[in-house]
Amino acid sequence: MNNTNFNVSNLVYDVDSKPFNISYSDWTAKWWQWAYSIPWDKNPSYDDVGKYCGEYQKAPVWFLTQAFEHPVTRTCEIPRDTALLITILNSECSYAEFPSLHIEQELKDCTKTMQDVVDGLNATLDGANIPNLEKYRIQTNLFNFTLPQNNILNLTSQTTQSVADGNWLFLKPLPSGIHELTVKGDINMTRYILKVD
Repeated sequence: MNNTNFNVSNLVYDVDSKPFNISYSDWTAKWWQWAYSIPWDKNPSYDDVGKYCGEYQKAPVWFLTQAFEHPVTRTCEIPRDTALLITILNSECSYAEFPSLHIEQELKDCTKTMQDVVDGLNATLDGANIPNLEKYRIQTNLFNFTLPQNNILNLTSQTTQSVADGNWLFLKPLPSGIHELTVKGDINMTRYILKVD
């Protein structure tokens, strides 16, 4: 892995910052829009090796996802000068998934109830612990997402509204080279080998 000496905490965007002039909260909504827009057969969430890392990605921020089913190691080629947003543990409630909910506050309460019980947050970059992950908890405002055919929620293709709540890691662009990023929530660990060039 990359042996460059750097302070890991200096590579994490502050929760009150606006990376690329967009709020942290809005970036997390964009992450959900990205994750749900990709059909199941090419969705990075269900990719064990990293071959779909580049699906639907756009500069200046790439989105990374935890594995849903079991621990995985993914190898991804990341363009230079690209920031990375990855979920550690998150929750999301939409009108499509919870048709008994009818207003934004009910969606906010739904996600908060789920997120309040999570623990076990852990992340490392090149072997160094990334501290204070609990402070990177973000709840979004109401946002739209569109589900394609063969989506990972196994719902009819549609556009719906949602609120999300979760703990995130938003990394500034990494130095060129090979880096190891690990993230772990309650159960599964996801390990990324990031080739930045």
